[in-house]
Amino acid sequence: MGASEKWIEQRMRGQEIRNKLTDYWKDSGVNKNKEYAKLTNIIHKEWSGLNVDEHKKLKKLGKHNLRDNMTEAELLFTALAELSTTQIAKKDNSQGYGENAISAVKGGRISKNAREQLEQATGERVVSSDNFLPPQKETKKIK
Repeated sequence: MGASEKWIEQRMRGQEIRNKLTDYWKDSGVNKNKEYAKLTNIIHKEWSGLNVDEHKKLKKLGKHNLRDNMTEAELLFTALAELSTTQIAKKDNSQGYGENAISAVKGGRISKNAREQLEQATGERVVSSDNFLPPQKETKKIK
């Protein structure tokens, strides 16, 4: 299996983990339209040190999807943060935005601790401006 196939597999598995988290949020009374993004930012900021917009800016993405441009390591740490958040929220029976925000911090912190250990062991940062996908060429739209 090549690097591209491994990345695609990681991306798909990460999406499964994300779906389980959002299913839990839906069932626990989180408002999808307003609060999912806030909770996602809490998790992301906790594990990576950047909120989603800051991470997109680091990667110079504009409107592109952040997950589609994450490195394998970034995908793995995002998945760990979301998996941890789901398990903690279930254990604590978190309800509504406030309780799920507490679980989000705890879940993100688990991934942050693992990220910091890896960075210390390797001397390399996990969060980076590297993109998985090559830059997209601008295409002219037909009007």
